Amino acid sequence: MKIFKNKVYMVTGGTGSFGSTMVKNLLKKKEIKEIRIFSRDENKQEKQRLEHKSKKLKFYIGDVRDLNSIKKATEGVDYLFHAAALKQVPSCEFYPMEAVQTNIIGTTNVIEACKYNRINKAVFLSTDKAVYPVNAMGMTKALMEKVILSYSKDKNVNFCITRYGNVMGSRGSVIPLFIDQIKNNQNITITNFKMSRFLMSLTDTVDLVYEALENGKSGEIFVQKSPATNIENLARALLQIFKKNNKLKNIGVRLGERLYEILISREEMMRTVIKKNFYIIKPDKLSQNYDNYFIKGKKNFAKISEYNSLNTKQLDLTQTISLLKKQINNEENKF
Repeated sequence: MKIFKNKVYMVTGGTGSFGSTMVKNLLKKKEIKEIRIFSRDENKQEKQRLEHKSKKLKFYIGDVRDLNSIKKATEGVDYLFHAAALKQVPSCEFYPMEAVQTNIIGTTNVIEACKYNRINKAVFLSTDKAVYPVNAMGMTKALMEKVILSYSKDKNVNFCITRYGNVMGSRGSVIPLFIDQIKNNQNITITNFKMSRFLMSLTDTVDLVYEALENGKSGEIFVQKSPATNIENLARALLQIFKKNNKLKNIGVRLGERLYEILISREEMMRTVIKKNFYIIKPDKLSQNYDNYFIKGKKNFAKISEYNSLNTKQLDLTQTISLLKKQINNEENKF
């Protein structure tokens, strides 16, 4: 394919959950010329180097907060995936300005580097927490999206966004925590038994990124259609898989949490195109024209519903067990 043949790819945050999965997948594309991994973690970079032992991999130590380091690293890059971020809700709650520096200013630096080096296309990763945000992580991701969309009005760039719910096995996901508690014979700590979450695999996230890469137009946001389950089902499914009988302990909803995930707001659904396996949120053309912003709008707003983890396909206990078994047995996405 043209987008792979003799092309240079870069993954920011390339040593993280998504980044490392993306790198493994890119290595399967034999026609790719070079894959650059940009991150701050030299230890994880060395582990990747030893794991893959591929001459196609090039490692760059740097920080998206530093414009010069990302600008230098992106010289000669054709396509970029931006996954570097502060993603832990508690960390961002206690250190909100650190989240601002990485998620907003860091993303702006990546955008400026892409423009400066005339990169063909960049795909940026976002989260459900950016929709109606209630915590610092979500607020910075929401502003990150707004920054990307403001730049996407430039006809000389092509910037797309992919937005995800709970990614099974990723850093910050509750599933590895539950598994660790099960293996250590501890109580499984549940914040609210009816709290629901989308269930996506890391493979799903990669597939959506490729969809945005191949077919996305600048300013579009891609959202994966995903099943969901409640946290009690999730915990009981893991107990059955590991043949354990740990007790479930209700600890109450914590700071920055909400009862269900929202991937598309009501306002965005007005300009969303529905595909077989995903949604595409189109750029708001009215807001791109400053004058029109004040005199034009959309009708029939009351009939529109958001897309959340309550109105998507709900998995029962048996279905949740089946999905988790498949995930746990997948070597590429092992917990």
